Amino acid sequence: MAIERTFSMLKPGVVQRRLAGEIISRIERKGLKIVGLKMMTIPRGLAETHYAEHKEKSFFGELVSFITSGPVVAMVIEGEDSIARVRALCGATKVDAALPGTIRGDYAMHTGLNIIHASDSPDSAAREIGLFFDAGEIQAWKDHNDAWI
Repeated sequence: MAIERTFSMLKPGVVQRRLAGEIISRIERKGLKIVGLKMMTIPRGLAETHYAEHKEKSFFGELVSFITSGPVVAMVIEGEDSIARVRALCGATKVDAALPGTIRGDYAMHTGLNIIHASDSPDSAAREIGLFFDAGEIQAWKDHNDAWI
């Protein structure tokens, strides 16, 4: 299996509800490694660039307003097949389809206030990591638990 990096972001509702530690813990307990982590308030221009593929959709304005409404926690996550594994931890985007035990299934009440973002492909991960992190903000470190995971 391939070691890869992915991007994930805990949205403003997670910070407001003080759930960041719980969600980060789930990612770490899965055996994934956080190599970049920061709290930030996203400027409108960055939010529009991040969600550019949704620009023509009716919910674009609401999406940008929500993601810029408060601080987020941006992360670079590394591990075997990390893109697929983080997306599985997140659960379905539509709240009604998110199964209990997933992050969205356990914590999200409204699809429009979706609480976590996760890259959906290697290209998206590379683009999103580049939008939110400079190379010096990503820390390569040896995980001595690799033999146990």
